[in-house]
Parts: sequence; C-alpha cells; structure tokens
Amino acid sequence: MASFVDRVVLHVSGGTGGHGCVSVKREKFKPLGGPDGGNGGNGGDVILRVSAQTTTLLDYHHAPHRHATNGGPGMGDWRGGKNGETLILPVPDGTVVKTKDGEVLADLVGEGTEFIAAAGGQGGLGNSSLSSQKRRAPGFALLGIEGESSDIVLELKSIADIALVGFPSAGKSSLIAAMSAARPKIADYPFTTLIPNLGVVQAGEVRFTIADVPGLIEGASEGKGLGHNFLRHVERCAALVHVLDCGTLEADRDPLSDLAVIEAELDKYAVDMSYAGVDGEVVPLNERPKLVVLNKVDLPDGKDMAEFVRPDLEARGYRVFEVSATSHEGLRQLGFAMAEIVKAARDAVATAPPKVAPPVLRPRAVNESGFKIRREEKNLEPLFRVLGEKPVRWVKQTDFTNEEAIGYLADRLAKLGVETELFKVGAKPGDTVVIGEDDGVVFDWEPTMMAGAELLATPRGTDIRVADIGDRPTRSQKRDEQVERREAKAAARAELEAERKAGIWTESVSGRRAQAVKESHLDSGDDD
Repeated sequence: MASFVDRVVLHVSGGTGGHGCVSVKREKFKPLGGPDGGNGGNGGDVILRVSAQTTTLLDYHHAPHRHATNGGPGMGDWRGGKNGETLILPVPDGTVVKTKDGEVLADLVGEGTEFIAAAGGQGGLGNSSLSSQKRRAPGFALLGIEGESSDIVLELKSIADIALVGFPSAGKSSLIAAMSAARPKIADYPFTTLIPNLGVVQAGEVRFTIADVPGLIEGASEGKGLGHNFLRHVERCAALVHVLDCGTLEADRDPLSDLAVIEAELDKYAVDMSYAGVDGEVVPLNERPKLVVLNKVDLPDGKDMAEFVRPDLEARGYRVFEVSATSHEGLRQLGFAMAEIVKAARDAVATAPPKVAPPVLRPRAVNESGFKIRREEKNLEPLFRVLGEKPVRWVKQTDFTNEEAIGYLADRLAKLGVETELFKVGAKPGDTVVIGEDDGVVFDWEPTMMAGAELLATPRGTDIRVADIGDRPTRSQKRDEQVERREAKAAARAELEAERKAGIWTESVSGRRAQAVKESHLDSGDDD
C-alpha cells in the first residue's frame, strides 16, 4: 500500500448551476401580480489551496474524482436558489498543476496559495429577471449551465534549499539524520530510501532545509532505479551536494567514477519550466552551486580513499568536505558551507527587482462579432458550425421543450448577427446548422421571418413562429413527397403504355364521349 505519492491525475468538475423558475404572482385581489420566478444558484468551484498540514498527494491517489456541489433551483416569490458550496482541496506546498499534455497551469508555492481547478456553472435566470416593458410575463426561464470539467496532473516538488544526490547506500539519509531532527529509515542495503526525505538544519542564524533523492544509478534517465523519478523534488534547490561513498567494498566503484556517473545523469534531466529564478530563467541542475562530500571517513579505508581523491576533486574546482555521519566529523563545517550558499541565494532573490511583465491591452475590434461560422460537409451535404462563447452558452441555457424559450434564443442569435452571417457564407433555408463543437445542438435552419416575440399576441410558453416552423415540412418530408410524385408519374406512364398496347389509344376522343352518352341513356331507361 502506497504511503507517499508525489504525482496523481485528478478528475475535477464544478457544480452545475440551478435552473431558473417560471412563476406568476397570485394573491387575492391581485390577479395580475406579474412574474416572480427566482434565479437559480451558481454551482460551486473546485479550488486547490496550499496547506501546511498536507505533505503528500495520497488522498487524491485513492479518490481521484472530486465534484463540487450543484446550485439550487430558483423558486417563486422571487426566491433565488442556493449557491453550491466551494470544494477546497488542500495540497502540499510546492505542488505544480499541469494538463495531461504537460502544460503548466499553476505553481502553488506558499501557505494559502489558491488555484481554481474547475469553475462552477452559472445559474439560470428566472422569468422575473427576463421580464421587460415589452415582455411583461415571460412563460419561460433559463437553464443552469454545467460546471467546468477537466483532468489535471498534480506533481509535488518539495521546497528544499539543498539537495543531496548520490549512489544508493552513499549515506544521504544518515547525513540528514545526523544534521537535523529528521529520522528517515536507514539500513545496510541499497535502495533503503524509497521516498525523498526532508530535514531542517540550523547553522548560525541561517535555517534551511535539505532533501535527499533516492539513489541514482547509471541509466536512471532511461528508467532504471528510482532516483530519476524523484529529481523533481530538487528542482527548487539552490545547490547540489554530491555524497560520495569512500567506504564502498565494490571493486568496480570509486568516488571519482561515482561522481562522473551522477553528473552524466543530471545532465540528461530537463528541469521543468514551472520553476524559474528571479530573472525568469531556469538553471539546469548541473549548473547550480555544488559541494562534494566524502562520506564514511570514520572507516580506515574510507579515510585513505578520501585523502587519495581529494586533490583531484579540488583541482576540478569543487569544495570538498570529509565527513562521517556516524562520528559527526566535519558536519559543522559542512553545515556552515551550505548555509553560506543558501544565504547568498536568498539575498539574490531579495535584492533582485521583481520581473513584472508589462500589461498588454487588447481592445476588442470594432467589427468583431464574438462568433465565427465554419462551413463543413457531412454526407455530401453542407453543414454550418457556429462557434463562440455567447451562442454556445445561450444554447445551453435554452429549454427546448418550451416554444417561447426557443423563440427567445432565435431573437438573441438574430440580434447577435448569426443569421446575417449565415446568409453571407452561403447558407440556405433547410441547411444543417450546428452550434458548438462535436456535442453541439443541430438545427435545420429556417430564417427568422420576424423578430420580437414579445410583440406577438400568443399565450405564455408559446411562439407562433415556432408553431409555424413545426408545420413546415422538413427536408426528409420534402424528399418523401418528391419520391411519391415520381412513383405516381411512373404508374401513370405504365397505365398509358398498357392501354396503347391494348389498342385503346386508337379510338377518337369524340367516339369515346358518344359511347359514354349512349351508355348513360340506356342506364336511365330511355329508348331510341
């Protein structure tokens, strides 16, 4: 059973807005009280908030689906629906929010930092809010809109000032235990540490945190071992400390070769763009300040190995410290060296001017309609797709079981200029029009012959224009009628052909009429 999770896929969805209410005020001695339907409540948001009490993403690993509360429906007597409750999801400090494609949405650093992961849907207006001087008693209301729904990736990047890297069993966890109050698991076998460990160190007046990465090995960038998966926890660090094992008993290993392997793996790791310095640039791990720690010098062979490799390391420009996590030898000097680097990094952040992006004002163009129409083709027939925030939202708010609501939608679209644009792009009555993307609403387009349903004397909840549209034959009905006419013509031609072959066609028209008159006389009893 997992006890530490630093990456999860979270499925979040905001609450659905409540529907508006259709109601008319009815009181004694007030027969025309007017509409009093209230608005629906807005759906709740899903918000990620940094909490000091949360240190892992384990809860979201076990329960990855989170949904906010829906808004309540509106009621009569101008009573609005209750807004949905906001769902607060606590996350650890240093959580990065991404899309499934890797796009960074937010970098949550600092207690109380918030990010709206999914916004709640808007509540629908009641008929009291839709009334006007011309439409005094609307017989419809707007529907609530569904909240946003998305799949996001949460990645935890620990907030550490110093990162300890090295081979398995190099003594990183022992150093954290010796220099801080942390008590990580320590054993004499490789890969004892399976999760990053954090410790707080006090060196003089500087307090800082150190973190170790589960042992890096050669080929970690190709998926071997554990450490490369956890390097995200040291992306925010100010410096790296290479912990080299001077007491290893393996014949094919030595501190210099271990250092070369670790640096090669760090070079292959691409630092995420979610963290950048004060200048807005991301510094690769291998280009940050480094210290080299020769560990386990309390062993006789370890002391000799440290003295042997130290000149070579110093010649390369490294600051080298000989330490022992068991006897605490050299830990004080190492702690002050770390504090010096951390203080310099913090001073640089404090003194550097904040990088503020200049505001960019993009005024709306004069001729911008707020929507666009894309011509497509489906089953060899033209299809016109209307895209835009307003048309899509209006369609979602429309109750298509109410004729007056459909007429109100038609008026809104006509006022926005959708019908005019459809004519411009070549749409004809009866063509298919889709508002929205793949899950959009499909119409057989019939141009609005007259606008202003509020000027039409029709009962509430009805629209004479919609009723007329319902009486008009559809394209399929017109096609069926055309087929019937063709079949009738074919049958008439076949009958004439049969008469021709029987010789009936040779008789004159006058002869046929005379024969018909004679037969009528015989039937009436007349005798010539």
